[in-house]
Amino acid sequence: MFNRFNMPPWLRRIRDGFEVLVLPLVCFQLLRTIFFPSAVDVIILILLISFYVCFLKDWI
Repeated sequence: MFNRFNMPPWLRRIRDGFEVLVLPLVCFQLLRTIFFPSAVDVIILILLISFYVCFLKDWI
């Protein structure tokens, strides 16, 4: 199983910072995709949602 404490401290700090920023980015990208839809916006939204789910499940 993946152990999050095996990573170097600088990489852990970057991951924790990204974990905090994912939810606001998902909200912003969702609004942007609703009002100005494009294929790139949908792909970015799917990628951000998958990151958020991975953080919730402690897979990253």
